[in-house]
Amino acid sequence: MPVTTPIRQIQLKPGSVVIIPHINWQEFEQILEELGEKRSTRIAYSQGTLEIMSPLPQHERAIVVISDLVKTLLRKQQRPWESLRSTTFKRQGIAGIEPDDCFYIQNYRAIIGKDRIDIEIDPPPDLAIESDLTSKTETDAYTAIKVPELWIYGAGKFVINLLQNDEYVESIASPTFPDLPITDIIPRMVERAREIGMYQVLLEFEAWLDASLRCE
Repeated sequence: MPVTTPIRQIQLKPGSVVIIPHINWQEFEQILEELGEKRSTRIAYSQGTLEIMSPLPQHERAIVVISDLVKTLLRKQQRPWESLRSTTFKRQGIAGIEPDDCFYIQNYRAIIGKDRIDIEIDPPPDLAIESDLTSKTETDAYTAIKVPELWIYGAGKFVINLLQNDEYVESIASPTFPDLPITDIIPRMVERAREIGMYQVLLEFEAWLDASLRCE
């Protein structure tokens, strides 16, 4: 006799993942509805596989630092932006993903005031940020959603991935911030935040940016 447990009753320890294969799109939508929006878990769905992940506390801290660094850079450059955090992005019948954070920069005007995004009509985020992304399901989902730039931070390593010909290619430079050594700045600042705290690292980062601008 099969045992059925409502998805919402499954409790995941921080850092753990539940992988559910052979899930069709209708079942995926039903599971999303059952999980609800007020939760700490993240989902990824692609090619019939659903993953439900519970982030570690250090995972969350890294994302907060990286997101704040991006906001600081955009503010200093006087570039408008919109962030939809971990909104569920879905390409109908194919894939779904919830970024740790994401930014609309070039396309920020297209989503001002929107609480829900229809990826068939609206553009994908210009930049998505993930911590400890290791799953093919997650990468395939980002590819299907067609996010052009994907940052991944994990275990002290930071990688910029650019979507080219429907696959991600590692890059040493960020098209979003082409004049800055992002692959050096981000991991250094995240580790620095562990030493002196988030608030102090942002002050330090802003001072470095101001000095850099004065030297130009």
